[in-house]
Amino acid sequence: MRPGYEWKLARRGLELGARTLVMGVVNVTPDSFSDAGRHFSQESAVQHALQLLDEGANILDIGGESTRPGVKTGEGGVTAAEELGRVLPVIVEVHRQRPSALISIDTYKAEVARACVRAGAEIVNDVSAARWDPEMSRMLAELKCGVVLMHARGRPEEWRTLPRLSGDAMLELVGHELREWSAAVIAAGVQREHIVLDPGFGFGKNFEENYPLLARLNQLHSLKFPLLAGTSRKSFIGHTLARELDSTKEQGSSEKKGSSEKKDAPPDQRLYGTLATVTAAILRGAHIVRVHDVKPAVEAARVADAILATNV
Repeated sequence: MRPGYEWKLARRGLELGARTLVMGVVNVTPDSFSDAGRHFSQESAVQHALQLLDEGANILDIGGESTRPGVKTGEGGVTAAEELGRVLPVIVEVHRQRPSALISIDTYKAEVARACVRAGAEIVNDVSAARWDPEMSRMLAELKCGVVLMHARGRPEEWRTLPRLSGDAMLELVGHELREWSAAVIAAGVQREHIVLDPGFGFGKNFEENYPLLARLNQLHSLKFPLLAGTSRKSFIGHTLARELDSTKEQGSSEKKGSSEKKDAPPDQRLYGTLATVTAAILRGAHIVRVHDVKPAVEAARVADAILATNV
């Protein structure tokens, strides 16, 4: 179910497969979908990062630009200078206080990747799989850092208008494009041993399109790369947990238009749904899970790993 690898990073190697690694999310943004800017200040972001390490995070994924649905990226988004102003002081301070901490920078910009790796980050987590910045592939080859290539179907500003795909079609698309994009990065000089692939749950996939991808995640092992799954607090979980509006209490017994509307569970109420997807991803062979709630995920991963161990 889960082949073993050694993931080569900027300054060390990391064994993948014997147990699940947990990547904790640190959003240094004012508009993140998951925490609404709760850790936007440098002090708050650093304290949150240290807390995640204390809770058992193996990797910290620090990001300074939201890629929530509808947000503009590229020229219409956050500039590299603005992004660096957010994340660089956090990386430097976390590295100062915890020199052994393994830090990932969540960015699609080559300039940001370079500065952050030089400041102590050892992984670049690129949601565009090195496609949105023409300099990124060359930069990753130069930095010799760990690389996460994520599948995104279009850009965030396009996601609401994308045509829907069947489960089989989505899985085929993700596998085909990750194979193509990883080959392009390798052709640019990045060594295969530096790469991890992420199918990009929620990134250009409508609600129901994520479940077949999760259920058949193990089929992506045919690509011969380690796998990362980032399902934490995603909208497809909130959609599944949606609760019917109680129109009878609010509007009496008479039926009115909108009485059958559904309201997605908000991000801070998606923990248990997230843990279900984390467990499913591990049992389908994910080597790394990216989460906001580290302690519960660490415990879920420990039990899921014990289940996997009985199938060896």
